[in-house]
Amino acid sequence: MPVIEVEVHQQLRAFLREQGEPDWPHHLTMARLVARAMRLGRSALIQAGAPAGDHGRYRLSYLMPLLLWQESAILVAPEAVLQRLLMVELPRLRQWITTDKPVRTGDHWHEPGLLLTTPQAWLTDRLLAQGRFPKNILTVVDGADHLEDWTRQLLTLTLKSQDWDQLQQQLPEQADQLRDLRVQLTRSIFQHPVNPYDRYLLEAPDCEALRQFTAGLKIAQSAWPPVWQQLSQRLQDNEQILWAEVARQQGQFSLHVAPATVAPKLQPVWAQQPVVLIGGALDLEADAAIFKQRLGLEDLTCVKFSLNRQHELLQLYLPDGLPMPNTPQFQSVLIQEIRALLTASYRANQGLTVLLIGDLPLKAQVGSILAGELGSRVQVEKTCLDESGILVTGWEFWRAHQAVLPAPHLLVIATLPLPSLEDPLVAGRVAVYKRSRQDWFRLYLLPQALAELQRAVAPVRGHGVVALLDSRVNHRSYGQQVLTALSPLARINYVDASLFMPFEQLMVGD
Repeated sequence: MPVIEVEVHQQLRAFLREQGEPDWPHHLTMARLVARAMRLGRSALIQAGAPAGDHGRYRLSYLMPLLLWQESAILVAPEAVLQRLLMVELPRLRQWITTDKPVRTGDHWHEPGLLLTTPQAWLTDRLLAQGRFPKNILTVVDGADHLEDWTRQLLTLTLKSQDWDQLQQQLPEQADQLRDLRVQLTRSIFQHPVNPYDRYLLEAPDCEALRQFTAGLKIAQSAWPPVWQQLSQRLQDNEQILWAEVARQQGQFSLHVAPATVAPKLQPVWAQQPVVLIGGALDLEADAAIFKQRLGLEDLTCVKFSLNRQHELLQLYLPDGLPMPNTPQFQSVLIQEIRALLTASYRANQGLTVLLIGDLPLKAQVGSILAGELGSRVQVEKTCLDESGILVTGWEFWRAHQAVLPAPHLLVIATLPLPSLEDPLVAGRVAVYKRSRQDWFRLYLLPQALAELQRAVAPVRGHGVVALLDSRVNHRSYGQQVLTALSPLARINYVDASLFMPFEQLMVGD
């Protein structure tokens, strides 16, 4: 074994023994993989597993080689992760090993050493060729699960009300045309039926009107406000999604433009330096073929670590015979099933219960019904909860707060988190897949849902129960892929009657 891999292995093994770290069986293997990538300058993609990805137990495995490696390196991670590394993990490691390697933070390169920076700073530099970070320096990206979202957010162009006013001031002779266009867009956008997302894809005539307006501006484009210059360029690209977000009370809207796929933008980034991409649950397969396609990744080493069946087993209640989510009967049966689960779990074990409901109207209805029956124990998307509280939440809130909330002893999932085609952004991306005759469900909707599902259940593994009340898992061809994503699991299709107590005994007055 080459010297750097040997040194990393020995130092990390001794450190783990000394510290008595919680058992994560892949520490040494992952550390050697990172060290090998550094020595060879070869990119790698590492799936650490959903629980490890959420709780960050794997981070010692890349910090040790980053500190021991004599060459410079860049570590890219979200701000919260960087703060924990700086306050907790790095001081512990630096007390253990002898190294004078400088560790710095910032949004640009200073001098040799280890630089810690955010995804926004690093991606902005790479995508816009700003030159703030040198090329050919090995870069470790922690949180690769979110790379696609980070990239699309950075590449989203927004046209606000003040941007229209600025253009009108700059081009007073075309004020009438600008006003007519703005009136046309306002009328068209506000004619859409209200949806839960308050955003709407721009219709083809509106997109064409925007193109014609920018093409007909009688002034050199270099004199336009920058946002209008970018908009004009984006309108020439058929792979862009255009949508409006509305503020109905104010009668205003903002326009947004973003690429439907980020792979063409990211592909040149990977050629600029060797990268080690680390995530929790990136793809069902070890070779991560779908993930690589969506991120524009090509030749790199792929490794996927399995979860520990003894310590990370998922207790999965998956009843059969429930109505399908798109049927009128689903809501009433869902409420009955939730009541039964709350009754059983209340007697079996005190602790937090989370009801994960992606459908916005259904989430509000379930929260209202249960709050009327169980009082203040039930909270809708709040973090101040009783010890035996019941949190009713959507996927986005749970994703943002699950790390700071107590691990639930019962997690009830109403439906699979398949992105909704009612969301204009989802519909826009699906339309692009359809135009290129690609399998939009297998390449987009299902991978998104499985990754979301794996992250959501991570805190419950090993000590709680997950109830998945979506019958599609039992009756659709992709159901087995859902079960594979949740593995290792022990599946039950009933709740022991001995755990039940009358639901009315739970009811409390406020």
